[in-house]
Amino acid sequence: MLLIDNRQNKIEVTDELEDILAKIIDFALKEEQVLIDYEISLIFIDNNEIRVINKEYRGIDKETDVLSFPMLDYSKSKVFKDIYLNYDFDDSYFDDGKLVLGDIAISLERAKEQSEEYGHSFLREVCYLSVHSILHLLGYDHMEEDEKEIMRNREEYILQKFNINR
Repeated sequence: MLLIDNRQNKIEVTDELEDILAKIIDFALKEEQVLIDYEISLIFIDNNEIRVINKEYRGIDKETDVLSFPMLDYSKSKVFKDIYLNYDFDDSYFDDGKLVLGDIAISLERAKEQSEEYGHSFLREVCYLSVHSILHLLGYDHMEEDEKEIMRNREEYILQKFNINR
């Protein structure tokens, strides 16, 4: 289950946007072998709010585009598939029978700026940020070059399945 909470009023959030995000997130999770009911919170905020959150949780006093807050613990450089297939989640990971994967906060204001900067659609940018964040919730990272390549390939594969290209 995807819970969407729009906490900003600078960018319109349409039913179409919510629908495509729900579909692409569900597809991404199934591609990553999350085959049980899940719960993810997706929160839309503006640049000011994401800056506050970024400072509070990461110690960085700067706006950013997206923040991910995974609820599951992963060992370094393991992706969700490996852990999911070999890990028995206890009741503390579930809420009402759904595996709680975590929270995503996207600055729609920043997403709009980046879509213009990169020369692609706002929809493409928000879908990219959502998929990027989903992969973070599943244990992917991009700090090392090999990890970055794996993550970027997964992002592009998922987006291309929805004909969302640069």
